Amino acid sequence: MTTLLSLGHGYSARALARLLVPLGWRVIGTTRNPAKTEAFRAEGVVPLLWPADLGEALERATHILCSAAPDVAGDPFLQAVPEIAQSRAEWVGYLSTTGVYGDHQGGWVDETTPLTPNSERGKLRVLAESQWLETGLPVHVFRLAGIYGPGRGPFEKVRDGTARRIIKPNQIFSRIHVDDIAQVLLGSIRRPNPGAAYNVCDDNPSPPEDVLSYAARLLGLPDPPEVPFDEAEMTPMQRAFYSESKRVRNDRIKRELGVSLVYPDYPQGLAALLGAEGT
Repeated sequence: MTTLLSLGHGYSARALARLLVPLGWRVIGTTRNPAKTEAFRAEGVVPLLWPADLGEALERATHILCSAAPDVAGDPFLQAVPEIAQSRAEWVGYLSTTGVYGDHQGGWVDETTPLTPNSERGKLRVLAESQWLETGLPVHVFRLAGIYGPGRGPFEKVRDGTARRIIKPNQIFSRIHVDDIAQVLLGSIRRPNPGAAYNVCDDNPSPPEDVLSYAARLLGLPDPPEVPFDEAEMTPMQRAFYSESKRVRNDRIKRELGVSLVYPDYPQGLAALLGAEGT
């Protein structure tokens, strides 16, 4: 049986599982949270509570996807289970971030752009990418832009009045709907190219404040208040995001994987999210 071992079975991996399970795949997903195991089973996924013995799962896996965030040593699964490198999987995917490119002051980047991350988070992703590629497995790297989708949209904060439009000149982000991440991963599984890296983002890199304004418009509410970047209260991770500005090209997923984005821009993606809330 075609089997995916999903290491760190999180938001994006669960979207991929929703495509694979109806196709007859067996999906095994690891989690540290016992509360998630029943939800996994309801989605047709075999839960594996981490830490766990991966021996049998690795033996069965024809495909492996790693979604885990790195730590100071790099990828936590490669550190904990070095025998992953001996897997006989025919396809391996690693979910990284467009943060590996660093700051380009609003300029364009693609998969050939040198990796010059500013943030510690980006540097650790570069390390983890290299560790996976050095295993000799048929690894494919997916550099994800800002992820949104069901349960991860801006509407709740806009509705409750906590949303703020942080204004920083020439601040540009790329983003991607989780359903499009899933179809990119499936496209790669069907057209493997070991060693390849893919930017996973939509066609419309935009200032973050524009997204909040559009969400408010969809809700029939006024724009959230503006706050200058220098005066904004933000977490360290939020500040790290705002330290980098770039437009990310996605031509490769279309050209090599035949992907046609379901949500090529945030207006279409947000409208679909809001419509789904009413169903």
